Amino acid sequence: MIDIIAHGLKGIPKECIVIFAGALPVTELRGAIPLALYYGMSFSKAFWLSVLGNIIFVAPALLIFEPISNRLRKFKLWSRFFDWLFERTRRNADKIQKYEALGLAIFVAIPLPMTGAWSGVVAASLFKIKFRYAFIAILAGVISAGLIVSGLCALGLISWSLAVN
Repeated sequence: MIDIIAHGLKGIPKECIVIFAGALPVTELRGAIPLALYYGMSFSKAFWLSVLGNIIFVAPALLIFEPISNRLRKFKLWSRFFDWLFERTRRNADKIQKYEALGLAIFVAIPLPMTGAWSGVVAASLFKIKFRYAFIAILAGVISAGLIVSGLCALGLISWSLAVN
């Protein structure tokens, strides 16, 4: 599967691939940093391209998530999806509700599945955190997660082969 994806991306600059991987909800920077290092980029370049990819969608998503989810909830399938998404976010986000923006930053900073910038946008919407606080909290969380992931990569605890398996 990875060979098929790699062949399809042939000719695209590796920097663009890293930014794109950072923007995907599946990989975010937790996968983009190891990918960039696999491509032979420096830690600094890997970090900043991954952070850029991970944060590039946050402002637009914070602005449009709630209105779009409210409209789509009129349809049964989408209503069930958003019920599931919000319930999953509520279960993982008791600190966000208690500490608001600071809790949101901590939630996003934890480099585990379902705790990145995409989940942060959902949590900010769910807990009605104002845009300016939510954006700064998510940015701080993304930078913190990037530092953690970079450190784990430097220690050899995370590599691209581990990130995709």
